[in-house]
Amino acid sequence: MNHKEHSADLQNEKMRQYYQWQSKIYDSTRWAFLFGRHKIIQLIPTYKQEDVRILEVGCGTGYNLAKLAKKYKTAEIIGMDVSADMVDLAKKNTEAYQDRVTVLEQPYMKGDTTYRDSFDIILFSYSLTMINPQWKDLILQAKADLKKGGSIAVVDFYNSRFQWFKNHMGNHHVRMDSHLTPLLEAEFDTFYSKAKPAYGGIWHYFLHVGRKF
Repeated sequence: MNHKEHSADLQNEKMRQYYQWQSKIYDSTRWAFLFGRHKIIQLIPTYKQEDVRILEVGCGTGYNLAKLAKKYKTAEIIGMDVSADMVDLAKKNTEAYQDRVTVLEQPYMKGDTTYRDSFDIILFSYSLTMINPQWKDLILQAKADLKKGGSIAVVDFYNSRFQWFKNHMGNHHVRMDSHLTPLLEAEFDTFYSKAKPAYGGIWHYFLHVGRKF
């Protein structure tokens, strides 16, 4: 096992441990600061309904999977998460769409050729800022797995002018220093990109939709 693989394994194990308890309170607490989740799904371009294929990386409790299933009524949708506890919740929360929503307990990894050039949409919702230091690898993997003209959609924490808040978020495995948008803008044709304030500007979150060119 090389250094990068070992680092990824450690990161995945941290996430499994963190969400073992957090999964029990996730949906009842995260609504208060995971802004933009509804908006990002609205921003994703509409594709032909009969053959849309969608992946969400870090699907959590399945909140977005259910929203995507409602918007794309015949789409094949896959959700991935490393937390068994979150996957169990996601399966329960998408039970009504189990004929076309699949939830997998596995990491999204650079170099995996299983889904090469096969997705119309790949969504990262409040997951990339927690995937450190592999966030760059996952953005590039998403580019490889999207069809030409497919869309990457990201909603996540952006930045804060308060170091105490950054430290607080760091204790919850979140990195927030505007590090995601430069790579997204370099690797994809930007359709929409905007940072927005939360709680009077204590922090900002951002929404980004880009197309594979």
